[in-house]
Amino acid sequence: MSDIDAGREKKKLMSAKKMRDIMTTYYIEAKSAEQNGKKVAWITSGGPVEPLIAMDVIPVYPENHGAMIGASKMGGEFCEKAETLGYSIDLCSYARADIGCSIVGGGPVGGLPRPDMLICCNNICGTVMKWYEIQARYYDVPLFIFDTPFCHAGYHDEVKTYVRRQIDEYILFLEGLCGKSFDLDRMEEVGRLSVEAQKLWQAVLDTARNRPSPMTCFDAFFFLALIVTLRGTQVTVDFYRELLAEMEERAAAGIGAVPRERYRLLWDNLPIWYRIKWLSDAFASHDASLVADTYTSAWCGQLKYMDENNFLDSMAEGYTRIYLNIGVDEMIAIILEMIDRYDVDGFVMHSNRSCKPYSLGQYDIQRAVQRERGLPSMIIESHMVDDRSFSESQAETRIDAFMEVIKERKK
Repeated sequence: MSDIDAGREKKKLMSAKKMRDIMTTYYIEAKSAEQNGKKVAWITSGGPVEPLIAMDVIPVYPENHGAMIGASKMGGEFCEKAETLGYSIDLCSYARADIGCSIVGGGPVGGLPRPDMLICCNNICGTVMKWYEIQARYYDVPLFIFDTPFCHAGYHDEVKTYVRRQIDEYILFLEGLCGKSFDLDRMEEVGRLSVEAQKLWQAVLDTARNRPSPMTCFDAFFFLALIVTLRGTQVTVDFYRELLAEMEERAAAGIGAVPRERYRLLWDNLPIWYRIKWLSDAFASHDASLVADTYTSAWCGQLKYMDENNFLDSMAEGYTRIYLNIGVDEMIAIILEMIDRYDVDGFVMHSNRSCKPYSLGQYDIQRAVQRERGLPSMIIESHMVDDRSFSESQAETRIDAFMEVIKERKK
């Protein structure tokens, strides 16, 4: 075996195949739900999925589907279809891809299964409200809106009471559509599994504190799917337990995701799904490893508010105070903590035209990172799914210039 082949073998993550197998089984079950007497709910990525799991409803995520469309380089085609219907190119490319795919069909998994209901939680953005209203009309199915007020500074009793009441309304909505009572004992078990999976996911991400890091954020983008899609299930807990063991084994053996890791970086915002490998290779060519990111960590960031022994009550705060539903000052505090935690040398920001809540405060965050930690940063502009907006040559020039600054500082 050549040195190059040996290096590639070392970089392979054995858990990747198992992850693909689990997701394949999941989509087969979702697509055959009607034949098996199960219901399907489309739900936003930040939405409270655990009550669906407790009611044996299969959750399906248009955003996950959008990510797959992007990774399959089909985003431009579906976004363009939505634009022919009058939707602006400035709208979220997840929404445009989903709307376009619903009409045209096809896509990387042959389209999503028809929903029996839609669950929309606005803790990630306001666009999802209109997006889900459009899809509720298109599929002629009921829509439940879980409203989480924006937490500019802290979390107040009025918000706590308001959101907690909606959990009761959510349960009544599910009982009506499913034709059965909500099982609180089952919910308790699902809540315990959800918290356990989030703890394991945090532990997986924290293996990146090792030098060299056994994984990059590009690996985390891939392995994120289960914590988004199937929180509250045993299969997710078992998978992340195995993934953690693999990462710890690689760390102990000194196997880095970037073989000659010299520089450690932090990524901000959603991935550019259609250029994951290209970006990974571009940074790795400079011996730079993107060891952490603000996106995948968002699915364990609310752990401090969750109580597995009182899950229903605590999830009100957990789902309200997620990363995209807090003020810029709190975002800055989280990013500074990550910079210290993962000991990074620079900050890479994806200015995502698709995601305004994620991108609007980035220049304030950039200035704060420079002021508080003195770290250099760079910005890549793009859409997360729509590949028509990305310029490789422009991004490459910026990465090269940015890495020259990083290297100069490390001399």
